[in-house]
Amino acid sequence: MATCYYNETMMFFYNLSSNMSGSEDNIFEKTFYIGLSFGIICCLFIFLCNAMIIVAVVQTRRFHFPFYYLLSNLAAADIFASLAYVFLMFHTGSVSRKLTVPWYFLRQALLDVSFCASLYSLLVIAMERYFSVMKMRLHSNLSKRRVTCLILAIWGTAIFMAAIPNMGWNCICHISTCSSLAPIYSRSFLTFWALFNLSTFCIIVMIYLRIYTYVRKKTLNLMSHTTGSIKRSKMPMKLIKTIVTVLGAFIFCWTPGLIVVLLDGIHCTSCNVLTVKIWVLLLALTNSLMNPIIYSYKDPEMWHVIKHMLRACCGNRVETEQDTLKSTSNRHSAISENAETGTICHHLQKGPQS
Repeated sequence: MATCYYNETMMFFYNLSSNMSGSEDNIFEKTFYIGLSFGIICCLFIFLCNAMIIVAVVQTRRFHFPFYYLLSNLAAADIFASLAYVFLMFHTGSVSRKLTVPWYFLRQALLDVSFCASLYSLLVIAMERYFSVMKMRLHSNLSKRRVTCLILAIWGTAIFMAAIPNMGWNCICHISTCSSLAPIYSRSFLTFWALFNLSTFCIIVMIYLRIYTYVRKKTLNLMSHTTGSIKRSKMPMKLIKTIVTVLGAFIFCWTPGLIVVLLDGIHCTSCNVLTVKIWVLLLALTNSLMNPIIYSYKDPEMWHVIKHMLRACCGNRVETEQDTLKSTSNRHSAISENAETGTICHHLQKGPQS
């Protein structure tokens, strides 16, 4: 019969492996303060940027559409990620060795929930954009009730994924299967978690690539049947740039961390996963800072509202005439992701011109 160690502190599990009792302390001593300082500053910006996105969506009537509701949910997930990181940084290193098993489960669960919620929010946003484009609509026809159900499903799935180790898929009763990155998590769970999220990442990539190929094909087909109403310069370059930016940031920020988790899951003893632990975590965290920048700056309407909010916070509540004319021009001439899709759909519905 297997012996379980639920009453042990985390010191017991950290000391199971020699590379965790010595080298991790050195790693922690060298990198903790650098990582903590950078992380806290990054978390502050994440909180402020994503809070502005949520306020902008709530206060602006023209943002009361499914896409922007899901965008605000992504912002909420990113805010939660920043808070989870702050909690982690104050319960790591030498402090983590004194934690009880339930408290360590809580620490890891907060982190897993935050990042899973961000990932699944990106998945649902990609699906919403896909169905909007395929149905040739500027916005999807999802009701507020369905959007609410989607948001609840995102958080429910994230919480379930984070709670799996606490429900029994751990190494507390099978210490030979314990991982290095999370001493009470079994390596099999880390393998499952990494592969599941990498699969989700691949689905997001395929959805955006499908959107890109569809829009490009329809645009080229429309251009071949028009005499000048749509010029080559009006191709959906904004949409293309947004997709490339989102995918590039997502790949850059998430893939290294998932690969490190997967390597630990398959018990790669020569990979030295602990040496890059804090850095891949910080890299994943920066994605929560990049998301509001990408999804707001690439949308002229959202960027206009954000600039107005920043001016109001700085005391400059009166917008200059030049800025007003510039923002109005941007709203009519710049082609954002939604506007481009709507323009293409409008011309497609009218049919080719002779």
